[in-house]
Amino acid sequence: MSQLCAGFARVNITPPMGMPIAGYYQVRLAEKVLDELEANAVAVAAGEEKLLLISVDILELLSPYSDPIRERIARRTGVQEDHIFLACTHTHTGPKLNGDEAPELQKQYFDFLASRLEDVCVFALQDLRPARMGYGTAHAPNVAFIRRFRMKDGSTRTNPGINNPDIAEPIGEVNDAVGVVRFEREGADDILLTHFGCHPDTVGGCVISADWPGFVRRTLEKTLDHVKCVLFNGAQGDVNHVNTAPGDGDLNDLTLDFDDVMRGYGHARYMGRAVAGAALQVYDKVNWVENPSVCAAQRVIRWPSNRPKPEELPLARLYDGLHRAGRDSEIPYQGMMLTTVVAEADRMLRLEHGPEDFALRLSAAAVGPVAFAGIPGEPFTETGRAIAGAAGWGLALPCCCVNGYENYFPLMKDYLDGGYEARSSLFRAGVAEAVADGCLSLLKTLREQEARNHAQAL
Repeated sequence: MSQLCAGFARVNITPPMGMPIAGYYQVRLAEKVLDELEANAVAVAAGEEKLLLISVDILELLSPYSDPIRERIARRTGVQEDHIFLACTHTHTGPKLNGDEAPELQKQYFDFLASRLEDVCVFALQDLRPARMGYGTAHAPNVAFIRRFRMKDGSTRTNPGINNPDIAEPIGEVNDAVGVVRFEREGADDILLTHFGCHPDTVGGCVISADWPGFVRRTLEKTLDHVKCVLFNGAQGDVNHVNTAPGDGDLNDLTLDFDDVMRGYGHARYMGRAVAGAALQVYDKVNWVENPSVCAAQRVIRWPSNRPKPEELPLARLYDGLHRAGRDSEIPYQGMMLTTVVAEADRMLRLEHGPEDFALRLSAAAVGPVAFAGIPGEPFTETGRAIAGAAGWGLALPCCCVNGYENYFPLMKDYLDGGYEARSSLFRAGVAEAVADGCLSLLKTLREQEARNHAQAL
């Protein structure tokens, strides 16, 4: 079997000040850089097969942005488009590309970003060195928390606030697993790929920051000699950093923000250190793999859109108009419930005249017994668990915001419960189950291909 090779590269993608910041239904313009934004690329090759795994410190890349970038990377590198795995970390303190604010600045930044992503892929391929690969799993408890709750009155709320006496129970179960993939290279730095699922919405404000994923990378690279680190975010659609029942010390470095969510840069540092600490537990004890092959595949599925009923539109227009006019105080909600009804109104008006369905690009890549499943949006933890349990893999890693971004993917039952994610989702109920089935089917295809590759090499 062909020698496995791995390469790494990193480029700076920090935007200029004045750049719109993505993540909320509020206008935020960048005023300060707390830490630099990066694009990190890992190139993996075995024989003629090449794979690019890219992680970008940005909230999202919608298909109209992601697709041309992948086309440009493919043309410049010769790597097949379906072997390009372009993921966003989903930081909420990164640039916004699809808003109404500063459109010329957004266009200039997109051109810069696309060029930088081409560059980082070229550099990673130039850095290919013979390598061996290992993988493992550890855990980082008390870092991520379910953010959707059933209230005592039977309603569902997202981010209901800390120490809220009306909370009955969380809806879902958090996954605190930290996946680790290590490439030990001849005559070059090791490459450490880490995976954890949680919203990077910890910092807030009008600042630029990679949030906790940046701290994971920096902590591991400071701790380990001759190591480069890249992070892929997991199934985080219903998970964030908020502990609604904090104990002693849990509120250190946190202050209450506009939407009833506690945020703070120091807490992002804590999260990054905790996830890095879990990765360190298995770094020296990974399960080494003999002669892994490389393969990848993509598939597009279509799913109906969550179009509004005609009787829902008048209230949606009222809330949307008040919000755009800066008159949120006249909408009879506060905190995260205000965000919920504004987002729901935005969804209804956006889909008033269609489209009838959406194309969802599902992606899968594998290096030996380690699989990556790419979802073009925000899956919930239950979907992540289903994918992580895919048969035949040593480690299966569900990754959010890959090769496009479409929206939230709530489960069927979540549409019945309600809450911010379900009420704002662009998709009709059943989308999460369809996405999970599609990803599992792709992984099955790759497993069969990997088995054929292995048999041919014997």
